[in-house]
Amino acid sequence: MNRGDTMRCIALPVVAAVLFACGQAGTPVPVVGTPTDLTQLAGRWVGDFSSVETGRSGSIVFRLSATGDSAFGDVLMNPTAVANQVQVPNPSAAPAATPAPAPQWIEIRFVRVTGGRVSGTLKPYADPMCSCPLFTTFEGRLVGDTLSGTYTSRHQAGGPSQQGRWTAVRERP
Repeated sequence: MNRGDTMRCIALPVVAAVLFACGQAGTPVPVVGTPTDLTQLAGRWVGDFSSVETGRSGSIVFRLSATGDSAFGDVLMNPTAVANQVQVPNPSAAPAATPAPAPQWIEIRFVRVTGGRVSGTLKPYADPMCSCPLFTTFEGRLVGDTLSGTYTSRHQAGGPSQQGRWTAVRERP
């Protein structure tokens, strides 16, 4: 066996494992809608979200089969340090930005599609700044191969909501 054959033998299982992992998300997400609406939402969707208010952004991956009422999907939140979250160790020192919290995967919990409108919820997750539970809802519109809309997150204890925008595009095979 030459070096090229050895590299192919090593690379193929790695590529297969990555493709399998990408195609096999965790727990199925219930999707509610008419058969026509579900067919319009079928496919693999990839996109992103961001919030000017929180400085958080991340990616969205969502997959729905046209033959079922469940989907698989996750949101990867990639929080960034926000300018107003500054720690000052002593008055004569220059302000130091708070380090960005680690990214976290958030499960999509439920999706409803009706007449091109999409809405749903995410599984509650810990706010990276206070470790308190956040509850997030989203809504949007399907136009061709693009889903886009807004989301709102609220703390369990109340207070002001956090809002942002999201977009996902259907990948073509």
